[in-house]
Amino acid sequence: MEKLFYSIAEVSKMLNITASNLRFWEKEFKQLNPKRNDKGTRFYTEEDMKLVKQIMFLVNDQNLTLEGARQKLSQKKDQVAKQQELIERLKKIRTELKGISKALGGI
Repeated sequence: MEKLFYSIAEVSKMLNITASNLRFWEKEFKQLNPKRNDKGTRFYTEEDMKLVKQIMFLVNDQNLTLEGARQKLSQKKDQVAKQQELIERLKKIRTELKGISKALGGI
């Protein structure tokens, strides 16, 4: 059973990104706005985590600046999501193929 909300520490660990980077991106990307309780503790939803993954994809994989990533997300969010999903699938396939090759003796 999946959780409805994740803490910043959980998101940081799951996505291998620092909590300070997540807080910074909240300021830079208006779309990233996790819920907060009365104490100000952040609670990320699955939707928030998808957005963080998209930002990571644009900044790390596509080598866009924060401004470029902001523009892409505001204009073509669906296209970015499809590209990101495709890249993730291809990376998984590559990993599987490398495992198969290794199992076959490196042919």
